[in-house]
Amino acid sequence: MRQVVLDTETTGLEVQEGHRILEIGCVEIIDRKLTRRHYHQYINPQRDIDEGALEVHGITSQFLNDKPVFNDVWEAFLEFVNGSELIIHNAAFDVAFINQEMRLLNPKLGGITEYCSVVDSLELARNKHPGQKNNLDALCKRYNVDNSQRELHGALLDAEILADVYLLLTGGQVTLGLGDESQASTKKSAIARLDSDRPELRVIKANVEEMAAHEERLDALEKTSENGAVWRARGEAEA
Repeated sequence: MRQVVLDTETTGLEVQEGHRILEIGCVEIIDRKLTRRHYHQYINPQRDIDEGALEVHGITSQFLNDKPVFNDVWEAFLEFVNGSELIIHNAAFDVAFINQEMRLLNPKLGGITEYCSVVDSLELARNKHPGQKNNLDALCKRYNVDNSQRELHGALLDAEILADVYLLLTGGQVTLGLGDESQASTKKSAIARLDSDRPELRVIKANVEEMAAHEERLDALEKTSENGAVWRARGEAEA
């Protein structure tokens, strides 16, 4: 299963006011392991940045002047996320901005959900911790994820932090769930990360004797089980 944790920074809060994306950060998860592959890009939004947004991420128009526009980064971005399940905190916000960029580029592109499925980690957190704060900083505290470097928001850093939070959020109970933030687990998170240049795993297939023993066991299950051998029925259905 391939998932991509995504975050964006923008020139302002309202997509309806023509605000644009100025940074995209993504990190890859395969089978619940961080692979260390990522996508990160600053983008020239071709418009001014609101003061409120500047206070949040600290990215200036001067810094972005020589950066590529969305049209120049679209193909590389899509190549990284295409076919994945996107994990986004407050997904409606980021999806709306990505969809607007796609419309401005080419209305025929449609929306990002035509290329990826989307999971809103904020909704997951609200369902698991109702009545509590569920912004990223609060979740870092609850799940003991280090966010000490997060003085300003940044798309790639926030995506990396969210990846750790998401794996813990969906990996089992961490706190007592009694609404007391002071009872956050002291257990250090151990997020498995795979090297991007790791060798391919060896595939060892069963030999003839092992396959014969397997079939013999399935025959025995067919005789003793009311519903027969589930593995054999599944194989026949898939065939």
